[in-house]
Order: sequence, then C-alpha cells, then structure tokens
Amino acid sequence: MTTDAAARPAAPDVFWASYGRAWTRTPGSAVYLLAVFVLAMVSVSVLASLFWTGVGLLVIVIGLPIVVGTLLVARGFGVADRGLLWLTGLPQIAEPEWNRDQPGAGGFWMTLTRPLRNAHYWVYLVHGMIVSPLISTISFVLTTVWLSVGLGGLTYWFWGVFLPRGDAGDWGRYVSDALPWLFGAWPSWTVEVVLYLLAGIVFTFTMPWVLGGLARGHHAVAKGMLGRWASDDLAAEVRAEAAARTSAVQAEDVALRRLERDIHDGPQQRLVRLQLDLAALERRAESGDADAAAELAREARGHAKAALDELRALSSGVAPPLLQDRGLAAALAATAAGAPLTVHTDIDPAIDAVTSPEVARTVYFVVAELLTNVVKHSGATAVTLKAALRPSLSGAPSMLDVWVVDNGRGGAGYAPGHGLEGLRERVAGLRGMLVVDSPAGGPTSVGAHVPLAAAAS
Repeated sequence: MTTDAAARPAAPDVFWASYGRAWTRTPGSAVYLLAVFVLAMVSVSVLASLFWTGVGLLVIVIGLPIVVGTLLVARGFGVADRGLLWLTGLPQIAEPEWNRDQPGAGGFWMTLTRPLRNAHYWVYLVHGMIVSPLISTISFVLTTVWLSVGLGGLTYWFWGVFLPRGDAGDWGRYVSDALPWLFGAWPSWTVEVVLYLLAGIVFTFTMPWVLGGLARGHHAVAKGMLGRWASDDLAAEVRAEAAARTSAVQAEDVALRRLERDIHDGPQQRLVRLQLDLAALERRAESGDADAAAELAREARGHAKAALDELRALSSGVAPPLLQDRGLAAALAATAAGAPLTVHTDIDPAIDAVTSPEVARTVYFVVAELLTNVVKHSGATAVTLKAALRPSLSGAPSMLDVWVVDNGRGGAGYAPGHGLEGLRERVAGLRGMLVVDSPAGGPTSVGAHVPLAAAAS
C-alpha cells in the first residue's frame, strides 16, 4: 500500500502538470481564434456574393458554373480552417472523400456537376457562410476580452500612468468611497491598480481553459462538418475494390495472352514437329529402313522432352504442385534454390497460416517472375529474398511484405505492357502495392505488399 501511494503522483502535481500542458497550447489557440475570425468574415463575404449571384443566374447557363465555383471556393475556405486548427495542437482532421464517382466515370457534365453531387461541398458552403461566422464571432469576442483583461490588467500599473485622469477617469475614488471598509483611505490610483491586477490574475489564470475550450469547440464543429464521414470510408472501400478487380482482370488477361503466346511459340511448335517426326517414323518403319527410323525416334524423343520441359516451366508460373501441397514458404524456398545464381532467403514460415490461396498464387508468381527478370536483365550475382508479416496495432498480421533485392546494374522501371507493369497490376488486384527502387548502377529492390485482411474479404 505504501509503495503504490509513493508511486502514484499527488493530485496537486497532476493538476499543475495538466495546467502547464494547457498553457503550452494557449498561444496557438489564441492565434487560431483571432485568425479564424478574419477567415470567417472573408468567407461569408465571398461565398454569399458568389452563391446568390449564381442562384440568380441559374435561369441562364452561366449560373451553374458560378454555383460550382462557389462550392470549390467553399472547399478552399474549409481546408484553410482545418489547416489553421494545426495551431491549436488538437488532433488533425481527416480529409473527406471529394470524388465518389466510380473509376472511369468521366465526361464534361459529370466533371462539372461533381461538386453538386457531393454533400461535402454543400456542408463546407454552409460552414463557410453561416456556421463559421457565427461561432467565430462569439469566440473572437471572448478571446479579445480574455486577452485584453488578462494582459491589460497585469500591466495596468505601467500603461495606466499615461492615461488622462479627470473626473471620468478617476473611477478608483468612487470605488474606495463605495467600499470604505475594504479600501479605507487608499489613493484612487492604488485602488485601480489593485482591481486591474486582480482581474488580470483571474483572467490570465483561466485563459488556458477558456481559449482551449473555444478551440476545442471549433475543432468539434470542424470535425463534424469539415472532416471525414463513415460513408467516405465505405465509398473509398468500394472504389478500391472496383479498382482492384479491374487490375486483377487486366493482369489475368495479360497473363492468359502471354501464356497463350508462350504455348504457341514453344510447346505447340515442338508438338507439331513431334507429330511430323512420328508420321515420318511410321513411313520409315513400313519401308524397313531401321536406321532412319531409329534416328527419327531419337529426334522425336528429344522434341517430346523439350516440349515437356517447356510445359513444366510455363506451369510453374501458374500454380506449381509444391505450392498447393506444402504452402507458400516452401514454394518460395524451392524457387530460390532453383535459380541459377546465389539467392539468400529469409522467409517467415508463419506466412502459410495467414495467406489465402489467391495471395499465395500471386506472391509466388511475382517472386518467380522477379527472379527470372534478375537472371535475364540485371547482371546480378546474388539476390536476397525476404518474406515477412507486418503486424497491425492489435498484433494480428495485416500485411505480407515480400522483397527481392539484387546487386545488379539497376535501371529497372515500369513500362506499359512489360513485366513490372504486369506484376504491379497483379498485386493491385489484391489491393496491394508493388514498390520498385532501382537507381542506375544498382542495387534493385522490388517489394510486394499485400494486405491480408482485404485479400481474405
């Protein structure tokens, strides 16, 4: 019991520590409360003029662009308000979702009317025209009172000497006459200094709470009107899902066309040649030419073996049996071991338990393609393959990170219709991201980052 009491800070210490932290935010809050009043007065003047002008001209075509422009200006004022809130030290307000249209939805009228169809623009307009001017006026008055009385009362003993003192200015004498039991025969100047000083102490002591409360009020209003809504996250989720599906379809189409081309150029040609060799072998056997038949049989066997090797190589880029039987970690290790150069691996075996079949196939294909590119184009002598899980705030795995780093010449980049671009689309199909860092002269580092939760859903 004694140890706990000694370890726990005393209540006065907690109070003064909290009060000190409040004071550190007070200058920024004061600057914000004064600046946002100026911003609010400018916004209500500009927005009201533009908006009602646009409404009045809606009967002709020019009114619509003016209203749209007003909404865009309102967005600018709202963003400026959120930016000024940074001075208060309060949490940053998340950016709303400004474009809720589906990918590919374009055209002149769709673009022009986009602000009209987004509720955030209208809420920003209401905030800039009505809400912000009202609350900013109230907070400006209170801020001015607390700053002037607090700072002015503490320093009245200095600047009060320079004020003209007549019957109207000698108010300390009336106070001492009205309260003789308190001030007695004090000089009027002394009474004024003491009263101003007491008021200054009270207003200065309460200034962090008053200005901090006003700043938090502005922050609460801005968070509700200028911040991100729950529907924004849903809209972003839908758009990301649509983009991921589009990327997956495009990547799958490219992969199928590439597979078709590879089969046509390789195994199909060899099988055609094998068919011709077997037909010739049949004729030689019928004619009794044993030596020629044996030679054709050897050639046919060579073509069959080559076709089988090419089919195995092509199938390894789709879904090798090892991946299905033993999991992603073993498949990646086998791919690294089969590469014709030194590959250092650092693969977390726990990835098998959390990766879905879709993620495993995509990651395997990406790694196999990256290692092939290293062998063909980089001139590297060694590669590092690393696969690890990235935990979320709760500790559960949320992301699979796979890196392929080589010591080659570098200079790799995205090009439409080429390898890395196709890999990026494959990863994007799982709502992941492919990062390429390949300066001239090397080394080249390519990372595939796939969200596990999104892929599982």
